[in-house]
Amino acid sequence: MRTKISRILLSVLLILPITAAAETLVLLQGYLADEDYWRETGITRMLTRDGWADAGTLRTTRAGIRADRPLPGSSRRVYTLALPSEAPLMVQLRYLEQYLDVIVNLHPNESLILAGHSAGGVLGRLYMVEHPDIPVAALITFASPHLGTDSAEIGAMAGRSPLGWVAPLLGGSTLNRSQGLYYDLVRERPGSLLFWLNRQDHPSSRYIAIVREDDGLLNFGDLVVPVWSQDMNQVAALRGRARKFVTQGGHGLSKQDGELLLQILRSNSQV
Repeated sequence: MRTKISRILLSVLLILPITAAAETLVLLQGYLADEDYWRETGITRMLTRDGWADAGTLRTTRAGIRADRPLPGSSRRVYTLALPSEAPLMVQLRYLEQYLDVIVNLHPNESLILAGHSAGGVLGRLYMVEHPDIPVAALITFASPHLGTDSAEIGAMAGRSPLGWVAPLLGGSTLNRSQGLYYDLVRERPGSLLFWLNRQDHPSSRYIAIVREDDGLLNFGDLVVPVWSQDMNQVAALRGRARKFVTQGGHGLSKQDGELLLQILRSNSQV
């Protein structure tokens, strides 16, 4: 009798459809990019062709946080967020916290993945350190300045120079609006945000860094963030815990990044 029941259960399991684990991917843009950057590069289109439903952009309104399209019925979905990309990281973090509270409530007990380009990758890591109680299955960063960048130091110095005074007259107000973010992204040193962040306990997760590399030929690599700063294995609290992928190209996102992101997401689903 017991053998017969076991055979029946096995038969039922064989005819049941295999349900993919529910996953939510949140895309974080970098400095001076808006919430549509991932769409403009074609990466969200590549994701939807691979089965990820575009859940649209979350925005902060007077009526609360709202999405610009209906919630899709797919088990895998991708969100973009309206973030103040010129603001200091702690200001951006407050927006991200509100957005992810909504997302986690909408999709409880589902796998949450963060992917960030440039400063967006550092923002995602800051969120994980500040909220270790919210499980993030993976953090994927593209050309992110985890140890800081000379570009931020140049921007900070320019803001303190006479250029900062005349910038608004020349249509360059972003230079002054970005001073706090520049200070957040200078090369880590005692007293800096990155120095503090890089020495905090990081929750258990998959940490994946996409690093731009100069191929020594016609490609000059990333002129905004140095290679050594993009590798999360160089972060004091993450040594040996991150997986690194090396790509050629400039600082911006490309179709190649979309293809690599899809490969990583597929492998993440199999873990």
